[in-house]
Amino acid sequence: MKTLQYFLLLAFLGILIVAVTNLPPRGDVTAPVHQHVNPAGTVVAGTYFIQNAYKDTKTPNMVTVILADYRAFDTLGEVIVVFAGGIACFFILNVGRRKP
Repeated sequence: MKTLQYFLLLAFLGILIVAVTNLPPRGDVTAPVHQHVNPAGTVVAGTYFIQNAYKDTKTPNMVTVILADYRAFDTLGEVIVVFAGGIACFFILNVGRRKP
């Protein structure tokens, strides 16, 4: 059983390393999302999302568009972390209730 757990941990670590190494550079000012200019004349990354939310997704609620479309993987990751925390709490709280 321990071997399977270590194998799953190593597999998850491998997935994380591959995902992190393929991310774009953080704060890259040449990225297309950072090239939009808001009405005040300053460059803002969120301007693209505000102006094109409905056009890109055909969903009238902008919050839903941001969470479910533009940030879907981030939201999925947050849900997985909360689920894993709940499962961990369940197992920790049931340790004393096991029959010998």
